[in-house]
Amino acid sequence: MGTAWTYEKDMSEEHVAIRTKAGIMDVSGLKKVHLVGPHAIAVLDYITTRDMTKIYPGRSVYACMLNDRGHFTDDCIVYRTGPNSWMLVHGSGSGYEEIVKQAAGRNCAVLFDDDLHDLSLQGPLAVDYLAKYVPGIRDLKYFHHMQTTLFGAPVMISRTGYTGERGYEIFVRGQDAVMIWDRIVAEGKEMGIIPCCFSVLDMLRVESYLLFYPYDNSQMYPFADQPPGDSLWELGLDFTVSPGKTGFRGAEEHARLKGRERFKIFGMLIDADGPADLGDEVYAEGKKVGVITCPSYSTLTKRSMAIARLDVDKAVQGAKLEVHGKNLNARAIAHTLTFDDPEKKKRTAVG
Repeated sequence: MGTAWTYEKDMSEEHVAIRTKAGIMDVSGLKKVHLVGPHAIAVLDYITTRDMTKIYPGRSVYACMLNDRGHFTDDCIVYRTGPNSWMLVHGSGSGYEEIVKQAAGRNCAVLFDDDLHDLSLQGPLAVDYLAKYVPGIRDLKYFHHMQTTLFGAPVMISRTGYTGERGYEIFVRGQDAVMIWDRIVAEGKEMGIIPCCFSVLDMLRVESYLLFYPYDNSQMYPFADQPPGDSLWELGLDFTVSPGKTGFRGAEEHARLKGRERFKIFGMLIDADGPADLGDEVYAEGKKVGVITCPSYSTLTKRSMAIARLDVDKAVQGAKLEVHGKNLNARAIAHTLTFDDPEKKKRTAVG
C-alpha cells in the first residue's frame, strides 16, 4: 500500500476537510517496532527522554532520542500494550538501530513489524464516524489506545495523529488495510470524509508546531563549520524530557547545552497571499537571520505561515522580518507557535 504523496485535486481541499470535517491518510511508512520482555522498559528508558515507569498499558507518550552529544536523532511515540510489551513508532531517524543496539544481550525481543499498517483518521468528525462501530471510542483519552475490532478486523486504535486535530490512528494488519480504507472512504463520503495525501501534513504541521525530522533540522540546513545535530533547546522539544529524569543517552550533554542555543525553531506570519518555499531565506535589517523549513498557506484563515530556524534574538513575538525567496519577497513577523488551537483543546477534547 504505497504512500499517496498527492491526489489529483487541490491539496487545500484536504486541509479544509481535516480542519472542518475529517480526512483519512495512509501513514504506514512510519516504522513500527515491538519490544517484548522484562528488560524492554530498561531499553526504552535509556534510549528515550521519557520516564517509562509512568506509562501504563493503554497509554502512549511522545518522546525524543538523543546521541552522545546530546543532539536529537529521532522522535517517536511509545505505546505500552501490556506489562512487558511495548510498541515504538518512529519516522526516518535511527530509532530501530538504537533499539537493537541497546537490546543486545538483554531479555528483550525486538520485532520490526512491516505488516502493521497505520491508517490515520483525523478531524472533528472522526470520532462521530468511529462511534458507530467502536464502543467506548468517545471515552478514549488523548495519547491513549485500545485493542478492539473494526468491521470485524482486529485493530489497535490510538488517539494520536500529526494534524493538531482530534484524530485516531488505526493500526491494522496488511491483509485488512485495504478493506478498512475502502469502507471508511465509501461510508464517510456523506459526512465529508475524504482521502488525504501525505503531503497535506506539511500544511497542518506548520499550524500545529509539529516538526519533521530531518526537514526542520541541521541535517537539511547544516552549519558550515559543524556536524549536523540540534539540541532539544533549539528545537523547542525540551518538554519531552520527563522532570527529574537522568541517565538516558545524552542526558548530561543535553543539560550542558541549555542556554547555548545557536538558533530557535519559531513561527513566521508572512504578509503574502500564498506560501513561501522550503529553504527561503529570512532577513532582518539587511542581515540573514534564518531559513524557512516548512511553509503553509491556509485558505481557511487566509494566512501565510511558516516554521523557521531563526537567530535566537529574532525568535520573539513580533520581531520584524523579511522573506527573500525564489518566488516570494515579502515582509513578515516572528510569531509564536502554534498558529492553530494553541491550547490544544481540539486534540484533548472529551466526549
